[in-house]
Amino acid sequence: MLKTELREIYLEKRKVLSDDEVFLLSQKIFENFIENFHPASGQKIHVFLPIKKFREIETSFLIDFCWKNTIHVFVPKVVGNTLISVEIFPETEFEINKWEIREPVSKKDSGISDFDFVITPLLYCDQNGNRVGYGKGFYDSFFETISSETKKIGVNCFEPNETVDDTWENDIQLDYLVTPTAVLSFLNGAE
Repeated sequence: MLKTELREIYLEKRKVLSDDEVFLLSQKIFENFIENFHPASGQKIHVFLPIKKFREIETSFLIDFCWKNTIHVFVPKVVGNTLISVEIFPETEFEINKWEIREPVSKKDSGISDFDFVITPLLYCDQNGNRVGYGKGFYDSFFETISSETKKIGVNCFEPNETVDDTWENDIQLDYLVTPTAVLSFLNGAE
């Protein structure tokens, strides 16, 4: 299927989820992530802050876990046409941007490229790790700037059923997808 079709289908599927369902599914996703990837003290995790109106996965579970376990937390902020990475702390001040995404007030890019994990928002991910986002290309550009050792992990309520037919050369595949019931690897045996 084409990305535009998948975008429409999965935005619609998300719309029917209640706040409670999003909360419970998110909780299961991050339990799966922690159980499978064992994030540890001193590691660096880049994680998105959800767009509530699109019923994105709630990431506060992971952020709280990280802070309790002295794991560094970084979140995206769009400055101009670039996605930068800002380290956040419990006292960090936030604002809402033009896409209704919560972002840190700070525009100070951390300069970090060797994240252990980048938890990536998406609308859909197929069985090959092809991600369908909102079509702005921010994450593909961001992926080009990070270490090849960084694990790129998508999180989604839905399992991959359809194949993304219109990938292009600048699309960067995910390494893993974590759902409420599974962790899928797209690394073909290499870890």
